[in-house]
Amino acid sequence: MKAAAAGTGPALEARACSIAFGGLRAVQDFNLRLDAGELCGLIGPNGAGKTTIFNLLTGVYQPDSGDISLFGETVTALAPWARAARGLTRTFQNIRLFKELTALENVLVARNLGARHGIGAAVLGTPGFHREEAAMREDALALLAELGLDHRAGERSGSLPYGEQRRLEIARALATGAKVLLLDEPAAGMNESETTDLMERIGRLRKARGLTILLIDHKMRLVMGICERITVLDQGQTIAVGKPEAIQKDPKVLAAYLGAEDNGGGASGSSTSSGRGGGGGGSGSGASGGTGAPAAGKA
Repeated sequence: MKAAAAGTGPALEARACSIAFGGLRAVQDFNLRLDAGELCGLIGPNGAGKTTIFNLLTGVYQPDSGDISLFGETVTALAPWARAARGLTRTFQNIRLFKELTALENVLVARNLGARHGIGAAVLGTPGFHREEAAMREDALALLAELGLDHRAGERSGSLPYGEQRRLEIARALATGAKVLLLDEPAAGMNESETTDLMERIGRLRKARGLTILLIDHKMRLVMGICERITVLDQGQTIAVGKPEAIQKDPKVLAAYLGAEDNGGGASGSSTSSGRGGGGGGSGSGASGGTGAPAAGKA
């Protein structure tokens, strides 16, 4: 599928976005700018507000204040499907495939977002409808091949190994014609070999498709290994923005992850798996998923 047309301005921008749930300020004055082609990370302890921000960016939640734009167009009030039609799409922490459908059918469902022919053409079986169906199938098979899943095209998605289900979610997201892709813990539950393979595939997809990518993950080897710039959240607020090597040494980041004192005292040694308050978006990934401090995760 041809990617959604890009306008002018940053690929994705959030300006002073805040949201509260009852008395809990989940995200406060969040700012983000992704230029076209960037691959950036969003990290923070459990409960920092990362997934809440993804929900704001994609239209699942509406901010109490602030605004969001996509290629220079304000999309703050648009529904998730309208943002997807403009090139912004995502994956989820918890796999949300249509488990009874095949891998190919899952991708075709998303590919239909840009279909030109409606139900009338389908009922009548017009030549244009059949040509478009054939083209969508070809595109879907090509996406599966890019994610190393072409041999699984006819298999029920719910029966695929966990790592392959994760990759299928990425293929389905891309089938919408995505230009800006938000990946919410794409390596969750993967072993080291699968994580390395995913890192390489994300890099190739970005280059081949001209993607702009924002990535959440607790596996620091993945985040530090492929992201050019990283934003760090703690309790709904941005505490650091910078390149991976700077983030690994930032005192505020180390304090958020390890419990170090602001006055430069030693780290207490507590891990992110204990969870932090605020944010309401933590995944609850255990320590086995690589949730150590950023300085410990560089490949």
